[in-house]
Amino acid sequence: MCRNFSPWAGRRAGRQAAGLSRSGRGHAGGMPTVAIIGASPKPDRYSHQAVLGYLKRGYTVHPVNPAGEAVAGLAAFRTLAEVPGLPDIITMYVNPTTGLGLLDQIVAKRPKALWLNPGADGEPLASAARAAGLHVVEACNLVALSYGDPLDRI
Repeated sequence: MCRNFSPWAGRRAGRQAAGLSRSGRGHAGGMPTVAIIGASPKPDRYSHQAVLGYLKRGYTVHPVNPAGEAVAGLAAFRTLAEVPGLPDIITMYVNPTTGLGLLDQIVAKRPKALWLNPGADGEPLASAARAAGLHVVEACNLVALSYGDPLDRI
């Protein structure tokens, strides 16, 4: 039986033993960060629900949308390049062609994971991101958040 199996069970203990934060970036006590590309101010959109889900998990959330519209009360950034620092996770809610055009900005942010949600996943984005050295996860963020901290999967 797989009752106790969780696909998101992971490496939290190893990071804690090494003195790292949940972000794995050595910021002891720091909050993990996520940039959500394609974040929508419309509450019925999955990207909006992801913003709320990451907030609930204690993440610092940076919504990114070209209109710069606030999302769930958070100021949004028009481009990924405007997001401060290095997000632990960059998650995509845009089509793969748009994502491919953002790949240079994503690589520059050096995330622990590039999360490609359904509709944002696919080729040639996934292969190009892997070739650039990124850890690519092709799965639904909302499902991952329902199991726990997505960083535990990485």
